[in-house]
Amino acid sequence: MSKRGDAFNNPVTGEHGVVRLGTDDTPDNRLVSDSRIKPGGAVVGEHLHPNIDERFTVVYGTIGYKLDSVEGVASGGDVIELPRGIPHDWWNAGDDEARVIVEIMPADRFELMVNTLFGLAQDGKTDSKGTPNLLQMSLIATEFADTVQFMSPPPAIQKALFSVLAPIARWRGYQATYDEYINHEVETVDLPPLPEHLEYLDKI
Repeated sequence: MSKRGDAFNNPVTGEHGVVRLGTDDTPDNRLVSDSRIKPGGAVVGEHLHPNIDERFTVVYGTIGYKLDSVEGVASGGDVIELPRGIPHDWWNAGDDEARVIVEIMPADRFELMVNTLFGLAQDGKTDSKGTPNLLQMSLIATEFADTVQFMSPPPAIQKALFSVLAPIARWRGYQATYDEYINHEVETVDLPPLPEHLEYLDKI
């Protein structure tokens, strides 16, 4: 669904960048994104991926992260492995923009979820942290339980709560995904150059 050069932007979380390798480019369903995170920017809360392995490489800037309840700081050249099933979170911990290369595999379901969350954020349908309201979130969390599980509130409480809210959300007209976010026209941009030691990330 994604291809080299696709641009992406979440105005709420402060994430923007470009796809270096997308799922349309790779035979192994891999996504490599070249992401910029503004000061104070962060991903949408602590979470884990049941079936996805993730790795990020800091090109420049300072990234704070939490991996299995242990916090750390990564800077230019550092590589952090985020194995499936391990709770994690990360954010820009510096005063300047950070640039991070994020690798995700498999990525097809992840892309559907991210397009939905980013689309909702662009339309002003999230809170200040990029999280949709509980009715919307009940459908997203249920649909993408194989892809991501958020850690707050605790998963057991989420499961019980969302099982009640999801039917109400559908009745109210909410959906887990939206055609306008999944099939929208994507801006394509030129790829920014990589430092020489990271050029291998552009190879299929």
